[in-house]
Parts: sequence; structure tokens; C-alpha cells
Amino acid sequence: MADPSTYRPRPGEVPDAPGVYRFLDPHGRVVYVGKAKSLRSRLSSYFQDISALHPRTQQMVTTAASVEWTVVATEVEALALEYAWIKEFDPRFNVKYRDDKSYPFLAVTMGEEVPRVQVMRGAKRKGTRYFGPYTHAWAIRETVDQLLRVFPVRTCSAGVYRRAKASGRPCLLGYIDKCSAPCVGWISTEDHRELAEDFSRFMAGETGPHLRRLEREMREAAAGQDYERAARLRDDVAALTRVVEKNAVVLPDGTDADVFALAADDLEASVQVFHVRGGRIRGQRGWVVERVEELDEGGLVEHLLQQVYGEAEAFAAPVAPTDERSVGKARTRRSDGQATSVDDVAHAPTTAVPREILVPALPTDADGMTAWLSGLRGGKVRVRVPQRGDKRQLAETLHHNAVQALATHKARRAGDLTSRSQALSELQEALELDTSPLRIECYDISHTQGSHQVGSMVVFEDGLPKKSEYRHFIVRGEAGEGARDDTEAMAEVLRRRFKRYLAERDRGPGGPRGEDPVGAALAGQDPSERPVAVDDDGVPLRSGPVDPTTGRARRFAYPPNLVVVDGGPPQVAAAQRVLAEMGIDDVALVGLAKRLEEVWVPGDDFPVVLGRTSPALYLLQHLRDESHRFAISHHRSRRGKAMTRSVLDDVPGLGPTRQAALLK
Repeated sequence: MADPSTYRPRPGEVPDAPGVYRFLDPHGRVVYVGKAKSLRSRLSSYFQDISALHPRTQQMVTTAASVEWTVVATEVEALALEYAWIKEFDPRFNVKYRDDKSYPFLAVTMGEEVPRVQVMRGAKRKGTRYFGPYTHAWAIRETVDQLLRVFPVRTCSAGVYRRAKASGRPCLLGYIDKCSAPCVGWISTEDHRELAEDFSRFMAGETGPHLRRLEREMREAAAGQDYERAARLRDDVAALTRVVEKNAVVLPDGTDADVFALAADDLEASVQVFHVRGGRIRGQRGWVVERVEELDEGGLVEHLLQQVYGEAEAFAAPVAPTDERSVGKARTRRSDGQATSVDDVAHAPTTAVPREILVPALPTDADGMTAWLSGLRGGKVRVRVPQRGDKRQLAETLHHNAVQALATHKARRAGDLTSRSQALSELQEALELDTSPLRIECYDISHTQGSHQVGSMVVFEDGLPKKSEYRHFIVRGEAGEGARDDTEAMAEVLRRRFKRYLAERDRGPGGPRGEDPVGAALAGQDPSERPVAVDDDGVPLRSGPVDPTTGRARRFAYPPNLVVVDGGPPQVAAAQRVLAEMGIDDVALVGLAKRLEEVWVPGDDFPVVLGRTSPALYLLQHLRDESHRFAISHHRSRRGKAMTRSVLDDVPGLGPTRQAALLK
């Protein structure tokens, strides 16, 4: 643990201005990001008597080894930069709201030449419009099935579309009138795009004009004695009505609003949100967060809004029109003030900023948050606490949902936080480590009788998998044809991993204290325009594990507290030789033998035996099994590709098409 007084800035060194600050650990890794109206007063609060600090703040300042700051012009800029850095560095002491489940969205891929309607999860893509979220994927498919009667938009995959286009015959959906079949020219690309626009407008809440148009055409067909067409239009109206009726009106004034509710205890908080568009609930979403920061209800709300609407800054998603007076394409404002069409941005009605945001408590910096949200929306946004009427009643209903969600989460993960902490403490005690192994890396080798050798590296932080840090290695061996055995393969993987770590560590100073020139470059500048400090030879200087040219963390830049290898004494001895020859003496090493689940420590004749019900043993087993899964999946992929190779693959200038023709 570091003494905060060893890296405390000198009096008068910190400016009395708004800005964003970062606490870094001894390896230069960002552990906490915060913003302040006055950097001087805020940072001084962290360096008072440590016993007067909140326990979570105590842990943060003793984990850190340096502090950096960046001065900005306004509090709104500080808010935006703080969000960007939290997203970039994923600091372990910042509150991060994560979905309690992976919610599916209904997506319309307007970025494609022929738009497609489909179910999507995960990260948002530019040029795609999103509607939802829905609680179940089948609910989306039910909705789409009803709407395809009226809006027969393409739903097939790219492969199916290409095959139908090549054969000149549409798929089954084309024959049953649930696809307009642009693949075979039954409808032009321009008309199909307009059909997708109508579909999107209906999903965004512009339901009245479509229903009135169909009803008018139905009456005209009946008056003209075209009863078959009138019957089809009647069924279309019924299908659209069923879709509309699924969302009951909860706010009779046709309000566009996001309603948030919060239920919290000392360790965790549960958040629920209703996305209300045109007075109807278009989606519901939930998060559960660990309270790693010392924040009151207003602080939790501020971080929640910052993270929920932060994505809107990247995509500047427009709010779709919800009444018949809104015609043409919706437009929005970019950060540079220029108008853009919805074709240029991702359309996400539930994550775009609505006119009104109802919260259980006002954010800590309510004025700054309102200004930031208004800038994202390109219009005035109201953030307020509902006091009476329908909105207050809806907020109370949502609060009950949040309370139940927190109770359900605790029931499902009872003791999870405690067991993870206990597992790390047990490992520290059993292995006689100086500090708790907050970052653990586990390595495994996979092959088939020596062929297609691969290695895997999985990373656990705070007892949880961090999949973005997982890495594969292709084992080459001394002659380039693979290693002789598993111990040699393990040695090669570890040597390559720690060689990269040493190279990154030795390229420049690790985390200079004081004002951060890299952070200043990151504030509001394009990555290609960021200044890069160089030495006398013109080589870029690097400060810790953050690349100043991109602002991103470098791969392999952080050392683990503990390395776990899959195997017994031979594998441990091979790994220990690698660490010793590279001069790495601050990383603990163990091996987990699968037969009796024994933990082997370098230099010990007898293993460490953990209890069968020990949380520490469970954590090691989880690490070992995850590394094995990750290694074998990559090995199967390489083996599968190798089985489909031929001698023609080695002939220069032969592509897949010519190879297929020659083989035929």
C-alpha cells in the first residue's frame, strides 16, 4: 500500500479551475477518474488525515501511487471528458452501471444499401436504428411478424440475399407477401428504403398516420367493391392495432421521457428505467452496480445519466417524430453544430436524449448535467424529480421494480461479493503474498499430438473475468515447427508475454505526477491531431501503459500479481525459469495440477492443499477451466482451417475462386 503523502501535489501546484483528475497505481494504470469545479479543493480533500476518509476512498488513495489532472474550460467539458476517460480506462474504483442482462433490440440497418430488420444485441453500430430494448427476443419477432404484413422489409441474412439474387428466385417470405423481394427486383432499392423508413417511423411512435391511411384505403376499396383488397387492408389495420395496443398509454399527454428509479444499500444499487415515447412505454431496462465510490443518491444519478446518455454523444441519435405533423426525415445536431440526417447516425429512441428525464434525486451538478444533455439532444432537456400526478405514480411503480430487482439480484448472487473477497484473501494467505492478487493471469497449452500448438492467457481482475484482456498465442518453437513438449510451449508463451511487458515498461517514464500533457491532448482533439512528446532522437516518449498517440491502454502493459499455469511441478519449473531469466521477481507463480487439484509453488517439495469447499480453490479452478476453454476453442479453429487446406493454397496468385475451379 502506498502512503498518499508520498505523491501529494505541492501547495499551489494544482490550479483552482474546473478539470478532470486521474489516480494511477504504481504501474501507471488508471484506478479512479473524477471531475471537479475546482481541482485544487477537490484533490486536497483526498490528502487529509486518512482515518477521516470513507473506507472506499481510503482503499483508493492507498492503491494509487500518483495523480494527474487536465484543466478544461467549463464544467460541461469536464463532464464529457470524465465520461470518455471512464469508458477508456475502465477504472476499478469508479461506479460502472452494467446491464443485469443482455437486452435484445429491434434493429433496422439503414447503413446498408438494402436495409434489413433483425434482432441485435451488444454494441450499437453506426448507421443502424435501434428500437427497444425488449425483455425477450421472441417479443421482437412477434412484433416484426405483425408489421411485415404492412411493411414487407427484408429480414434475410446477407448470404440468403445473395443466393436469391443469383438464382433469380425469392425466398419463402417473398412468396407469402412478407418480403417485398428487392433481391429479384420486385421492388426497387429506393422504394424498399422508403418502406424501411416507414417501418422505422411506425416503430418510433408515428402510428396515427399509417393507421389512418390504411383505414382510408380500406373504405375506398370497399366503396369500389374491391372486397378482397379491403379484407387484406382490414387485416393489416388489425395487425398494426395489435402492435400498438401492446404498449398501454401511461402518460396521456403523449410525453417523451425516460423515467429512472433507484434502490440501494451500502454495497450495491439497482436502477430501473422506463423509456416512454408518445406516452407509451417502449422499453424497460435494468442495471445493478457495486458501490465502489463514496456517492450519495444524487451522485449515483449523475453517474447513471452520464453513462446511459454518453453513447448518444458518439452517435448523436435523433429522437424520432411522434405525431403526424412531423414529416420528412428527423434531424439532429452534431457536436460541431452541423445538422445531420438520420441516415448518417445510429437511431436509438431509447438511448437518445428525450425532452424530459425523471429521476429519484437531482444530480449533484444538476445545471452542468442539464447543459450537457441539452447539448447532446440539440434542444432543451428538463431533468427533474416528479412530485405529483401520473408521472409520480409511474416513478413509484418503477421504484417497486428496482426494489424487487435488487432483491432478486442478491438472491441469485448471495455472498458473491463476500466470496470473491474471501477467495482473494485466502489466496494471499495460503501463498504468503504481500498484497491481494487483484490481477491474476492463467496460461494453458492446447494441441493434438503436438500439431497446431496454441497457448491461451486469461485474465481475472477482482476475482472476475476480464475478457477484453484475453490473448491467444501460436506456439512456434525454436525451429518454427512447434515446441517439443508442453513445458517448452509454456515457457515460450510466458517469455513472449513478459517480453512485451518489459518492452512497454522500459519505453518511457511510468506515470509522471502533475499536469498531464497526454490528457490535455485527449480533451476534445482528434486522435490524429494529438501532440506526441519525443526525445532527442525523435522517439515518442511514453508515460506508463497509456499510448499517447491513441490514448488507449497498450496490450500486455500491466503485470499480474499472480500467474497460474495449468500443470504441476514441470510446468511451474519451466515458468519460473522464464521469469528468473527475465529478471521479474515481483510476480507470484503457482501451478494447479488437475488430478488432485494441488497448488504447486516454485521450489517447494510439497503442494499447497486448499479445502475442497474453499473459495480460493474455486477461483483457481474457474481460472484453469476458463483458460482451457479459451485455448481449446482456438486450437479447434486452427485445426478446422488446416483440414480444409490443399496444395493449391501454397501456389502464389491462386485465389479461392480459381482454386475451386481447378479442383472441380
